[in-house]
Amino acid sequence: MRKAVVSGQFYPSNKTKLWEMVSRFVSAADEDLSEVDRIYGGVVPHAGYIYSGQTAARTYLALKKKRDIETFVIFGPNHTGLGSPVAVSSEEWQTPIGVVEPDLEIIDRIPPTIIDRDELAHRREHSIEVQLPFLQYLFEEFKIVPICLGLQDQETIDEVVKSVLEAISNLKREMAFIASSDFSHYIPEETAHRKDRKMIEKIEEMDVSGMYRVLYKENISACGYGGIASVMEICKEMGAKEGRLLRYTTSAETSGDSSQVVGYASIIMC
Repeated sequence: MRKAVVSGQFYPSNKTKLWEMVSRFVSAADEDLSEVDRIYGGVVPHAGYIYSGQTAARTYLALKKKRDIETFVIFGPNHTGLGSPVAVSSEEWQTPIGVVEPDLEIIDRIPPTIIDRDELAHRREHSIEVQLPFLQYLFEEFKIVPICLGLQDQETIDEVVKSVLEAISNLKREMAFIASSDFSHYIPEETAHRKDRKMIEKIEEMDVSGMYRVLYKENISACGYGGIASVMEICKEMGAKEGRLLRYTTSAETSGDSSQVVGYASIIMC
């Protein structure tokens, strides 16, 4: 079993306090989605909940309003450098709220090409773990396919997308695709807004190549860009036409320090 490693740091280790915190975030995250027929996935941040929890809640509540999802395929960046460059976990994942099961049917169907079965890459990585309490609060029964990305270049992501699409083909399953990513890191807030807006515009246009061009040209330090690209491509294959920004904020909203901020965005693919 994959034990929680940032419980008590990024979010409360006490089940009741964690449940109450997520409940407050969800209660304040109402969106008008009357024009949206279906949401295929989205982008969520993965910082400490006091900084980014309110933003993350918006994507998940939007998904809950539109669909009863059985499996979440979650892409998170590998901050630790441990394990395989692209790794899926097939273990159960534990949080203070309970245990989340892997979708072994999908995981077993992933071709042995670019995505390795490797638990070490996930062992101390927080980017996927911090998403699970939101899912546990909103969805009664669900499974996950957690994929950790150490390599995030476009060529690698193209192979990852092909492998995931092959694994889920012809499966009668309600699925959603989540990219865990923060945006600009440790730059002045005004600069973060300007840079991140350019990247978000490409995500809204579902333009993966354009997103990579902006990322490199502007030197944007978004940590989970490969996951964002993966979700964009897969959601387009599922039928998504656009991305929609629900909320953008920075760490300055909590810390009060606008000189060195991290950017957070909630985006849905619909």
